[in-house]
Amino acid sequence: MTNLLARTRAIPAVAAAATALLVLSACGGVKTAESSGSGGDSYPSGSIQMTVGASAGGSSDLISRALSKGMSEELKVSMPVINKPGANGALVAKELKGAKSDGYAISVQNASLFAITPLAVSEAEATSIDDFDVLYGVSRDDYVMVTNAQSGFKKLDDLKAAGKTIKYGTTGVGTGAQLSSALTFKSAGIDATAVPFDGGAPNLTALLGNQVDASTMQIGEAVENIKAGKLVPLAVFAPERVTALPEVPTAKEQGFDVVVTQYRFLTTPKGTPQAVRDRLIAAAKATYATADYKKFNEDNSLTPLELPGDEIVTMLKADLASNTDKVSKFGIELQQKS
Repeated sequence: MTNLLARTRAIPAVAAAATALLVLSACGGVKTAESSGSGGDSYPSGSIQMTVGASAGGSSDLISRALSKGMSEELKVSMPVINKPGANGALVAKELKGAKSDGYAISVQNASLFAITPLAVSEAEATSIDDFDVLYGVSRDDYVMVTNAQSGFKKLDDLKAAGKTIKYGTTGVGTGAQLSSALTFKSAGIDATAVPFDGGAPNLTALLGNQVDASTMQIGEAVENIKAGKLVPLAVFAPERVTALPEVPTAKEQGFDVVVTQYRFLTTPKGTPQAVRDRLIAAAKATYATADYKKFNEDNSLTPLELPGDEIVTMLKADLASNTDKVSKFGIELQQKS
């Protein structure tokens, strides 16, 4: 009888506790997985910030903005693009690595940060792709070496015949622009000094202003000025001639076995819930399929590289191994001397 009475008295207390919990839930005092943005139908419930580790106007910036526009329309939330240039994207990578893995911080990162930059910085400064969730590939962007039309240079051999140290601009230390240039000059026996900039836009500006003798940049960053006659392309570093510049020979055609490409992919902090990743991937793929985005790729000489994240990671690790071998073979020092 005593036990029955105790249980009877406990019922109101349990009911009261349950009522309190419901009230807390309704007021937001208790957050479920869905209400905290970790997945489910509620994601996204607010704006998503896309950071880009380059200055405005370069390929990384333009690609990020085109993707952001399409994905924000698909997800029906705002997706502002924030430029934070420096260290070939390493500053943004560090910030993204430390961000919450809830899907509200994303970034289109570039391959050179993971496949070339580790060869130009200390082990402690190197960025590892294992620190991120790679959602999906975006596009490939080939490199071209160009000179100012006023220089008189028409081909790579002209640089060798110049009889001086060639100052060449790149999009930064540890970038594909630096590696492709360094490999070419070393192979050709050309005395040259790198002048690194934080991205394609300042690199282009310096060349147009004759502050450097030559520059290597992504084709999309140079093509308009090439067509306008302000820049002269000397070589592309793609495996074969590119559609945007069909008359420009590859470095390999000119006797230099140099093939270096840039590619980009969508990333989030490590541990982002699968449901959130799936939503972002679906939005990216929907964007890729639009006529506007396809035209953007065409207008900017970009080759689609719309592959699953695990395939991108495999590519990055293979490229890092290959680039390590090339740098060792030619005795190239990518690290900037103080």
